Amino acid sequence: MSLEAEVRRLKEERGAVLLAHNYQLPEVQDVADFVGDSLYLSRKAAETDRPVICFAGVRFMAETAKILNPTKTVLLPDLKAGCGLADSITADQLRAWKAEHPGAVVVAYINTSADVKAESDYCCTSSNATKVVGLVPADKEILFLPDMFLGDYVRKRTGRAMHLWVGDCPVHAKMRPEDLQRARAEHPGAEVVAHPECGCSTAALPHVDRILSTDGMVRFAEETRAPEVLVATEVGILHRMRKLNTTTKFTPLSEGTICPYMKQIDLTDVRDSLAKNQFVIDVPDATAQKARRALERMIAA
Repeated sequence: MSLEAEVRRLKEERGAVLLAHNYQLPEVQDVADFVGDSLYLSRKAAETDRPVICFAGVRFMAETAKILNPTKTVLLPDLKAGCGLADSITADQLRAWKAEHPGAVVVAYINTSADVKAESDYCCTSSNATKVVGLVPADKEILFLPDMFLGDYVRKRTGRAMHLWVGDCPVHAKMRPEDLQRARAEHPGAEVVAHPECGCSTAALPHVDRILSTDGMVRFAEETRAPEVLVATEVGILHRMRKLNTTTKFTPLSEGTICPYMKQIDLTDVRDSLAKNQFVIDVPDATAQKARRALERMIAA
């Protein structure tokens, strides 16, 4: 029996739903029940009636699924699947920052630990960050964390004054304006789409046609008729974009734009996770209850 067939069999036996992020390996995406960005997968996790959620992503995503589904078993196939951006702020650091700005509203990007979400008022993803910030009363001070590039993009889009935590995604941050300029010169006429976490996204707006979340890029791939599109984000999304549109050439800004954490999980890990019930993700009730409010606001936005 092939690995793919084993995974499908185990999903049925366990009553499991397999969620995979857009950056996962192609083999994992192809056998998943749902593939998408953090917001889409959070909504699917909240909607599922299956008793087991197997999350092919990174730890904060599995924690989010557990917070939204406290009675379900949530599995992360590899515990080494962490997140450099989520690690850039701790709950203690956030509490100290809040103490410097009493009364401020905390908007936390979903790329944060459960402990940080519990100290936040709102969560957001790159696809709804501007909408979430717009929900904050105009007279309120805003602390936005942890991605400074996404925060700067949202600040410019909304016109809201915000304090930004100095954090970034190590993979996206290394993409600089000069990289875009070089790519433009090497691929004349190609459209350029960039993720707002990119270090180039706000500094190089003249060189970017669209700034999009990963699901925004997927929708764009379905609709575009451009002969070539340069894609400035983690290369895992190219698999899905190319499947959805076989006539457009989707070219990564850099072939080296690879998140090592997103590539920790392979199909063998998924098979073993379902077969051996590994690795179970739990979030303490007190933390989950506090974090759930911020996540539910994100999902409703």
